[in-house]
Amino acid sequence: MLIDLRSDTVTKPTAGMRRAIASAEVGDDVLDGDPTTRRLEEQVAHLLGKDRALFFPSGTMANQVAVATLSEPGTEIYTDQGAHIVEREMAGAAALSGVQVRTVAGDGPMMDAASLSRAFRPFDPYLPRATLVCLENTHNSAGGLVTPVAGLRAMHDVARERNCRVHLDGARLWNAAVATGNTLAEFAEWCDTVMVSFSKGLGAPAGAVLAGDEDVMRRANETRKRLGGVMRQSGILAAAALYGLEHHVLRLAEDHARAADFAYVVDRAIAATVMPPETNIVMVDLAPGLDAANVARKVAREGVLVSVWNPSRLRMVLHLDVSEDEARTAALALLDALDEAWRELGDTSDWPVVLRGSEP
Repeated sequence: MLIDLRSDTVTKPTAGMRRAIASAEVGDDVLDGDPTTRRLEEQVAHLLGKDRALFFPSGTMANQVAVATLSEPGTEIYTDQGAHIVEREMAGAAALSGVQVRTVAGDGPMMDAASLSRAFRPFDPYLPRATLVCLENTHNSAGGLVTPVAGLRAMHDVARERNCRVHLDGARLWNAAVATGNTLAEFAEWCDTVMVSFSKGLGAPAGAVLAGDEDVMRRANETRKRLGGVMRQSGILAAAALYGLEHHVLRLAEDHARAADFAYVVDRAIAATVMPPETNIVMVDLAPGLDAANVARKVAREGVLVSVWNPSRLRMVLHLDVSEDEARTAALALLDALDEAWRELGDTSDWPVVLRGSEP
């Protein structure tokens, strides 16, 4: 049995989702409009409180179209130093939109209004002008942490003071809503555009939506077409997304609970520190001397796949294909792999010793 915790994108479509895909009403979305895709776009626009939404093959493309639409070539965009737009989108903002990314280090695990405000350059004819602030919720690199609605509003206000638009990478905004009880529209209110993904958490094989007001989305649609993002019988994918919206949003609370249980078990390791999860992502920081790739190899031998986030950090993501029993099995396997790696180091006399208690 393989337990894959590398991401919540590794899920397979459920039987019900496969039936929805097979029975989807479709049309040529370029020529006439695909009816299932239109229904998805209208539903998500309503959920986010926006005028219009557009379906995309991926969240990365939707993010990059938002950057191209809201920024101006030769200007700066501001975002958290660990944001997906910076770390995992192949310098797309520079390559596709001609903008310079200025990263912001927060006072805590991620950017907030105070750190964003301090990061803005003074107005000066020799310095680049800022046009866009990009936010992320939940924040992947920060371990799936949620920026509350008040935090989004505060960063929106800072951005507006500098005449900047605001884009929200909400690939896992579903998780933020379930974790806090806020609606998607309450988060989206403070952003000009919002991207949400269906392949993270909701179990769809692909797809994302970008939403905003009518004028912004008209221009976004032009860029989407330029990049090849308008698909033909896209209702096949949209049907999977609609199924995920109907059946898999509320169950995200189960992933959050399993992530908390997983973290509790692994936190008993002597040579690791676990970031307390708020949603479905668990980050584990290793003690000096331990190598994340080595630990990942050890736990893979036990049938558990984890992500090497950097040389000293592992990431695990709980999702709908991982049961409660499987989550516990994986946590115990990682705990054993960490203890094995710690013992192999030999001289650990300089480390603070944390004794493992009885298993919960």
